[in-house]
Amino acid sequence: MRRTFQTLLLLLTGAGVLRVSLFSDIGLRYVKQGLQPFLVVSGIILCAAGLIGARRDGLRLRGRHGHDGSPSDTAVEPGHGHEHEHTHGPRIAWLLLPPVLALLLFAPPALGSYTAARDHPKIVEDYERFEPLPAHGPAPLSLTEFIARAQQDDKQSLKDRPVLLQGFVTPGSNGTWELTRLLVACCAADSQSLTVTMHGAAAPPADTWVKVTGTWHPRGALGTTSAALALDVATTQKIPEPRIPYLDRAPSVG
Repeated sequence: MRRTFQTLLLLLTGAGVLRVSLFSDIGLRYVKQGLQPFLVVSGIILCAAGLIGARRDGLRLRGRHGHDGSPSDTAVEPGHGHEHEHTHGPRIAWLLLPPVLALLLFAPPALGSYTAARDHPKIVEDYERFEPLPAHGPAPLSLTEFIARAQQDDKQSLKDRPVLLQGFVTPGSNGTWELTRLLVACCAADSQSLTVTMHGAAAPPADTWVKVTGTWHPRGALGTTSAALALDVATTQKIPEPRIPYLDRAPSVG
């Protein structure tokens, strides 16, 4: 029975991994995009191992009972074989069953405002240079670049310039709220938050993904570390969660 459970657990684990990596983009909630092929390979290997185990157990069962279903003369000696097999395998393997079923039946969502509210916001790396902003319309910027321009750009390119940012909503205080993105180097476990405080607009529900247009909130000195990481909001638009919810932990990626 225990060997059968181990084989079934391998198959279920492999199927769960393939469900979130090969047949959907759910895996991008947990790892960065570059690691998705490794999830696919891992799922295939687990399924193959489970199928091999099932075939092996089927052959052993046929060997014990013979081809006509009758007990075989070469079946099991007392104290060995079948009874001994039941003692193999750590009982702790049962603990893998709940997360495996979760992957198959209810994949956990990407990290959101709960994580961001309990994290220390990340200070972005130094930019070597900043590209000129578009001549017209709100300039689309990642939160990484907005923060870098506010605190590092001595040309003050954000001064009185409308920008377009997107992220998810994290509740704030004193009538403000936070626009947030999470950065990852490898997976959700190493995530760090980027936040920009929103002024002058009612907060949408927590974890809502939005596009926001506005101008830099004038507090501190642009181009220095005293510059406020904040925006005076002009418009807010609800958007679907992006296919890749995280940003790569690198200054050049938006």
